[in-house]
Amino acid sequence: MCGICGWIDFHRDLGVPEARRELADMTATMVCRGPDQEGTWIDGPAALGHRRLAIIDIDGGRQPMTLQENNRLALVLVYTGETYNYRELRQRLATQGHLFETSSDTEVVLHAHREWGRCDPRRAVTELNGMFAYALWDTAKRELLLIRDRLGIKPLYYYPTVHGLLFGSEPKAILANALAQRVVDADGLRRALSPVADPNNSVFRGMREVPPGHIVSVTCNGIQLMRYWQLTDTGHTDDVPTTVRRVRELLEDTVQRQLVADVPLCTLLSGGLDSSAMTTLAARFSGERIRSFSLNFAGYTENFDPGSMGTTLDEPYVQEVAKFAATHHATITLSADELMDPDIRARTLHARDLPFTGGDFDSSLYLLFRAIRQHSTVALSGESADELFGGYSWFHDPAHIEADTFPWSESLGIGIAQQSLEPGLLAKLDFPGYLDDQYRRALAEVPALTGPASADPHERRMREICYLFLTRYLPKLLDRKDRISMALGLEVRVPYCDHRLVQYVFGAPWAHKTFDRREKSLLRAAAADLLPKSVLQRVKIGYPSIQDPTYYEMLLARFTALLNDRRAAVAPLLCVDRSRALLNTTDNLRWVQHILALQDFLEAYKVSVTI
Repeated sequence: MCGICGWIDFHRDLGVPEARRELADMTATMVCRGPDQEGTWIDGPAALGHRRLAIIDIDGGRQPMTLQENNRLALVLVYTGETYNYRELRQRLATQGHLFETSSDTEVVLHAHREWGRCDPRRAVTELNGMFAYALWDTAKRELLLIRDRLGIKPLYYYPTVHGLLFGSEPKAILANALAQRVVDADGLRRALSPVADPNNSVFRGMREVPPGHIVSVTCNGIQLMRYWQLTDTGHTDDVPTTVRRVRELLEDTVQRQLVADVPLCTLLSGGLDSSAMTTLAARFSGERIRSFSLNFAGYTENFDPGSMGTTLDEPYVQEVAKFAATHHATITLSADELMDPDIRARTLHARDLPFTGGDFDSSLYLLFRAIRQHSTVALSGESADELFGGYSWFHDPAHIEADTFPWSESLGIGIAQQSLEPGLLAKLDFPGYLDDQYRRALAEVPALTGPASADPHERRMREICYLFLTRYLPKLLDRKDRISMALGLEVRVPYCDHRLVQYVFGAPWAHKTFDRREKSLLRAAAADLLPKSVLQRVKIGYPSIQDPTYYEMLLARFTALLNDRRAAVAPLLCVDRSRALLNTTDNLRWVQHILALQDFLEAYKVSVTI
């Protein structure tokens, strides 16, 4: 896992001292993502930078990595992520005459492009199983390829310029170059305060994300976007028992693949079905006793409200699974003071590069990962199981299913943050229109059902719901997990995001996914022999949030001070009277954290807002 960045300018020689300094500045922003090694490569119009977090082949995996052909430099690669099937690919490539100098997966990716991607890079990328974002420069074609994994687990941004582009794992790498402007326009503000992931646009004007499953090709003739993977209708014909067996097979295979590392590895354990099944499988397949970590808050048990947080506390289930799987477990307990620590909040904001955060969700994750990093460099996490297997209550509530919008759009407190904006600005931004446009665009992408299920309106609608969650909700969670973990040099792997598992379960009928009339039926059945019965039957609850009243008092105090400060960066965007009224009419304070994060972002990043 690493950080990458670079610069292409077909009208300049980027080897001049000024350009070299700018590349060095861009690369330096990635030091948290790659604390172990640094490397740059420059030749004419191409400049590539890399910061490395050494996971596989500690000594041999240095980057940028090059490939020679006929005694000439052919390809140059900067890569972040993991290719889990690199050993199988290496064997196949060796039979084709490829010679390897290292045991790293990065070198396998280079040779895969030389063998299978000469005519069409999509042919090479489809061979890769993993999470990755990388840039490949072809010296003969003078072409740069920016490639992102199928689910968008690893981030990759680019910024078109007059004669090429800038790119980086995070916006901060691009913003370190003088060609990039720190401007947020109406689209950026909409995206920042929207509960829906836009697969194309960044918050900063002119900056874009490489969409999941896509390749961006850059030549002197321009920029071209190519799709190499998308969810499809598979015409699923397996019955329920066969589907359960196949899910189990895929889970076992992907967990085993993702245990490969030359550094200490652990799991994130919440005591729920997803993380518990993953942890038990990891414990079975690991060659040594595996570590596991969970999160708790000071006073959480005493202040726990089953009505708002779910029906049960996490910790008893965490301990039961840790004992059952024989992990070396540690619970990280956090206080309100830690979550409100200005330094921690600033570090979290810097990690995310966004004017929107999850408040205590983000700061608690940062503190958890900081504690984990003292023991482990790699962690396995359960992201995407809920989106894939239908775990959220939104999947099972007729009102949310039938609503002609994203099922979760009214449930995250973001709408209240929007309403606190100045009325004229709010009218210009037209959040309802923006959300509806995003919704219609997403629906237009959904692969149609085929076979007998296509005649069932409920099956058709649930196909849409599943697609929306995987492509417009999950990316926000993956981005949050990647940014915060990599800010601490921790690689987080997500076995449930294996594209083979995602495609297979996505193609299964909704009736299969709820065959026992509960959420996550297929996963529960596939893990039936892996877990204590209490955990297997536990009802889904959300990510824990601090319940200490002190935290909310501190939050309100800071927000009240902000409303009284007309020199604050966010002040021109806010309606003070409306914000005060909203405070008096709702006990949902998550929107307050959104506005505080927007203020911190505008101030820390010196952003100009142009509407």
